[in-house]
Amino acid sequence: MPANKLTVWPALRALAMRAFSLPRPRLCRWLVATLLLATAAAYASEPEDLRGPDVTIIAGEERTVYEYRQNGHLRMVKIVPHWGKPYYLFPRDQTAGFGDLEEADMLLPTWVIVEF
Repeated sequence: MPANKLTVWPALRALAMRAFSLPRPRLCRWLVATLLLATAAAYASEPEDLRGPDVTIIAGEERTVYEYRQNGHLRMVKIVPHWGKPYYLFPRDQTAGFGDLEEADMLLPTWVIVEF
């Protein structure tokens, strides 16, 4: 066993013995303070990029088209006609093209039947 490991274990053991030999209220305060510091450190880290999809709105005379893109790939198309119900365009084969509608061979219209 390397010499540096022999010196670390007694130090950790001494720290653990000192922490658990504290009086109960002091031990509880020490544990709460440690948990609060760990929680604060977790929240202080850089936030993830939670950017949603880019929406392109194309307004026409008879309809409005919403193109939803994520990372440059066309994911969903919503068409809202001036009269009638809005509908969505989905690829016939959803496994082809990895969800990119521009690579789909055929888009099928889909209407929402029930919404709650």
